[in-house]
Amino acid sequence: MSQTPQRKKMGVVQLTILTMVNMMGSGIIMLPTKLAEVGTVSVLSWLVTATGATLLAYAFAMAGRYSKRPGGMGGYAEYAFGKAGNFTANFTYFISLVIANIAIAISAVGYALSFMQIDSSKMANGPVIVGLLTIATLWLATVLNFGGASITGKISSVTIWGVIIPVFFMCIFGWFWFDGSLWAASWNPHSYNMFEAISMSISMTLWAFLGLESASANSDAVENPEKNVPRAVLFGTIGAAVLYIVSTNVIAGIVDNAALASSDGPFGLVFSQMFNPLIGRIVLGLMVISCFGSLLGWQFTIAEVARSMALVRMFPKWFTKLSKNGAPILGMVIITAVQTLITFMTMSPELSKQFEVLVNLAVVTNVMPYILSMAALAAMMFAEKVPAKTRRTTVIVAFISLLYSLYALYAAGAEAFVGGCLVTFLGWGFFGLIVPKLIKQGEMHLEPIGTDPEALAASEAEAAQA
Repeated sequence: MSQTPQRKKMGVVQLTILTMVNMMGSGIIMLPTKLAEVGTVSVLSWLVTATGATLLAYAFAMAGRYSKRPGGMGGYAEYAFGKAGNFTANFTYFISLVIANIAIAISAVGYALSFMQIDSSKMANGPVIVGLLTIATLWLATVLNFGGASITGKISSVTIWGVIIPVFFMCIFGWFWFDGSLWAASWNPHSYNMFEAISMSISMTLWAFLGLESASANSDAVENPEKNVPRAVLFGTIGAAVLYIVSTNVIAGIVDNAALASSDGPFGLVFSQMFNPLIGRIVLGLMVISCFGSLLGWQFTIAEVARSMALVRMFPKWFTKLSKNGAPILGMVIITAVQTLITFMTMSPELSKQFEVLVNLAVVTNVMPYILSMAALAAMMFAEKVPAKTRRTTVIVAFISLLYSLYALYAAGAEAFVGGCLVTFLGWGFFGLIVPKLIKQGEMHLEPIGTDPEALAASEAEAAQA
C-alpha cells in the first residue's frame, strides 16, 4: 500500500539562514551613509538595538508558538485589547509597510543615480526629479506584480543576492583595506554627547531589523518547532546583527567620513575605493536590482495584508478583489496611489534626508504593534495555560522589549512620533466606523453596565438577526 510522502521540513540551520535573509532585504544599503552622519560612535546604537531586537524576536517566536488567534500581531494584541487592539496593531503595521516601501524605492533610486554617476543634489529641480523617479519605481513594481505571487516570489528569491554577496564580502575581506586610525577619527565628528549620539542612530539601526516579527511564520515547515523556531529566531537576529555591525564599521574604516555621509550609494563608493570605479558600479547595479526585487515582494505583501483585513471586514471590500492570476490588483493600485501622495509630501533637497524622514515614520508606526503585542503577551500566556516557568521568562523578556520599543519611539524624534500618533488616532477613527458591522456579525459584544442579562441576550439575538 502506497503512503503519501511527507513534506520535507527545515532544520534549525536552514530556518536561521531564512530568518537572516528576510530581515536583511534592502534595509542595509543606505545605513553606512546615515550612520556616518553621526559617526562610528553609532556602533553603540547597534549594540543597544541588537539586544532589543533579539529580545523582541524571542518574544515574537514564543507568541507565534502559543497564540491560537489568527492575524499575526493583531491576533496577539487581541488577547489583551480585544478587537480594537487587533485592528490598531494591523492598521499601524500596514501603514508602516506602506511608508517603508517608499524608503526602499528611494534607496533604489539613489543607487541607480550613483550607478549613472548623477549627483541628485546638483540637479536642477533635483527633489522633484527624485520624487518622480521614486513614484515611477513604485508603480513599476506594482504593475510587475499583476502576474501573481509565483512570479514575484521567484524574482525576489534571486535578487536578494545582490545585497547578500557585497555585504558578506565586506565582512570577510574588507579588513584588508581597513584603517583603524580613519575609523577612530570618525568616532564623533560632531561632538554629540553619548546619549544623544546613541538616540540619533536608534531609528536607523532598528530599521535594519524590521521584519523580525515575521520570523515565526514558518513554524509548520520546521522540524521540532517548539525548540527550533525560538533558536532560529535568536540565531538569525544575532547573525544579522553581526553582519550589520561588521559591514558598516568596516566601511567606516575605509571611506572618509565626510565622503561617506554625502553618498547616495555607499556600498558602490567603498568598492570603488577598494578596487576601481568599474567594480563599484557593478556593486551599485547589484544593489539596485536587489532593492527593486525587495520592493516587488513587499508591494505584493502589503496588498495581501490589506486583503486579509478586508476579509474580516476591517478594511474596505475593494481590497479583497483578485485577478485571474490571484493578484490583488485593485488593492495594489490603491496602495500605490497613497504612496505617490506620501512621496510628494516628504520631498527634500537631499535624498538621504527624505530617506531619514520616511525611515523614522516607518519605525514609529511599526513599533506601535510591537508595544501592543508585548503588552498582551502576559494575557496570552495565561489564556493558553503556558507552564509557569516559561510564562515568567517570556513575560520578563516581553516587558524589557516593551521598554526598548518605548525608547525607540522617543529616539525617532518628535516629528516622527507625532506622525505615528496621528496615524494611530486615525486608525481608531476608522475602527469606530466598523464597530457596528462587527457587532452585527457577532464578533463584538456590548455589555452595558446595569443591563438585565435576559434583556441583553434578547438584544444580541435581535442584532444578529439584523
